[in-house]
Amino acid sequence: MSPFGIQLTRGFLPSDLEPEDVPKYEELERLGALEKDERGLLRLRSLYRVGRLYIAPDGRGFLETEHREEKDLLIEAKDLGEAKNGDEVVVKRIIARRGRASARVVLVTRPAQVVIVGYTHREENGDSAVLNIKTGQPTEAIMPGMDLKAFKLGTVLRIDAASFRVEEVLGHLGDPRVDERISLLLYDRQGEEFPPDAVEQATAIPSEVHPDEIEGRVDLRDLPFCTIDPVTAKDFDDAIYLDLERHILYVAIADVSHYVPFFSPIDREAKLRGFTTYLPHKAFPMLPRELSENICSLKPHVDRLAFMAKITLDPKTLRPLKEEFFEGVIHSKRRFNYDEIDAILEGKRTHFSETEQRILDWLLPLQQMTVRLRKQRLKKGFDFRTDEVKLSIDPEHELKETTIETGTPSHSLIEECMLLANQAAAKRFTGDGDAIFRIHEAPEMGKIEELLEELATVGIFVEVHDEAEVPAVIRAIQKEAAAQGLEAEVDALIIQSLRRASYSPYNVGHFGLGFKQYSHFTSPIRRYSDLILHRLIKADLQKDEGKKEYLLRNIEPLCVRVSELERNATKAEWDFRDRKFARWAARHIGERFIAQIVEVELEDVEKGAEAILECEMEGIVVHLPSYDALLFDRIEVEITEANIAQAKITAVQTARLEKESMELG
Repeated sequence: MSPFGIQLTRGFLPSDLEPEDVPKYEELERLGALEKDERGLLRLRSLYRVGRLYIAPDGRGFLETEHREEKDLLIEAKDLGEAKNGDEVVVKRIIARRGRASARVVLVTRPAQVVIVGYTHREENGDSAVLNIKTGQPTEAIMPGMDLKAFKLGTVLRIDAASFRVEEVLGHLGDPRVDERISLLLYDRQGEEFPPDAVEQATAIPSEVHPDEIEGRVDLRDLPFCTIDPVTAKDFDDAIYLDLERHILYVAIADVSHYVPFFSPIDREAKLRGFTTYLPHKAFPMLPRELSENICSLKPHVDRLAFMAKITLDPKTLRPLKEEFFEGVIHSKRRFNYDEIDAILEGKRTHFSETEQRILDWLLPLQQMTVRLRKQRLKKGFDFRTDEVKLSIDPEHELKETTIETGTPSHSLIEECMLLANQAAAKRFTGDGDAIFRIHEAPEMGKIEELLEELATVGIFVEVHDEAEVPAVIRAIQKEAAAQGLEAEVDALIIQSLRRASYSPYNVGHFGLGFKQYSHFTSPIRRYSDLILHRLIKADLQKDEGKKEYLLRNIEPLCVRVSELERNATKAEWDFRDRKFARWAARHIGERFIAQIVEVELEDVEKGAEAILECEMEGIVVHLPSYDALLFDRIEVEITEANIAQAKITAVQTARLEKESMELG
């Protein structure tokens, strides 16, 4: 359900609404669909209900409810109004014949589709058409005063989903530069440009910390903090320092909430974006670069405001003894990248400046501590072997090369420090609707059983007892996979069987990490969820009940919003990657490659299989409409089609490799 739909169900004040929801609220008021509850909050009257609309082939609709105790409502075709399949709608119950619970649509609260990305295409019969780039199906497209047949085939169009009017010509499928616009638009991601009022607010913020801003903060500028980030990073969210004598870890996080007040233009835009979107050639930031890469970034050799997590660790067990949060100011002494730290840890660099040596005096012992912390964490959590493919794009926006990014000791060092801070932040709250938690629920046993069935086809057998718990089963699967040298392949399937991590006001723990409480505190420059949490902790520290009451009244729709925005950011990144892979494949039609089967459909073999190519580019997945092989088998395939519009690659199997040749290869 949308954030507005949740507000209609749970209750809200008009001041809580997002600008785009105000007209909908006014229409519901006009209809008399709202009433005040005992808390003084507005909500839908009992005759009205909000939910998602599904339209059957016979034209009748059904409103699906989220509550088990409520029956789905029938909506006759004449009562659908302008609503379309998949829309979220408000309906009013009506009396229907034969006593069936029925309703009519009174308002569309969120359309299933706002924008269509289409492209001009020629059908087999020679007729011109516009196809929906997401579905491959024909779509209507209207451009007053112009015949769409005049467009070159492959022209990409932005189409309003309600009126089908062409709003913009985005480019042409033959130009790789159009991929960026397609991926961002398909998943409602914003580009580089910020609204003028947000830019005005950002440029008005001083580029240096003023002495008045330091007053009342804990001054930590003398401590040798440092940052460790990717070599290409420009926005430094976090800095660390360890007081070795007292075993106190300081995690300094950019104090974004100091610069981004509630309801300000930057805040409105940050809430709309939710996350920074990372494409291989550029990032589309959540905050204007004047903040994300300047005053909010914990750059070296300058004063920066920070929100601090101070964690006192037991010297023997490394368990947190005390966890404190406060506003501070730091002066980072050195900006490291991961490669530099790894080189130091490997002994490849032995000469250091006085400042570097001062940092290494505590950083090297901290690295050893994080090794112990990781070992302890993996007793309850999981270590899934997943390779992240990084793309490099050339000046013409074509795929240049790919590399595999793997975790290194320097990555693990920072990760364990951030995990400690994120847990500490979550532990401040009860978990009963009083914060924003990062949750990861345990998988359903049914999903694990399906996985076991799939793995049995390739000789990986795990005996499951009735009383067996899911974590034990997963560890047993990983043990068997390791014995056969299939750790990465099997881990990828395990991840597919798990639920997706999300944000929730109710704590249920984090299954993958093995934590009872967890949230996101450490990246407010690029995640709106972290900014929400900072505001909640500050409201608690400052005993600001008004701010706290507002945040908690709207915490559930906020969690829904950021969870959805996170999914869309990830989908846009994946879509862009697949478009570059499809363009690469288009240049290799008819060529043969070795590939490994990585996904099959046991229930319906006609759906084919997915295989990863073994070639100069890592991570390219092809679809095999038919195949004669088992899961994880290596086969020879020939690329037969590269659909650039839909970012799909199709191949046919030309040979199945024997086990002997596999070993030789």
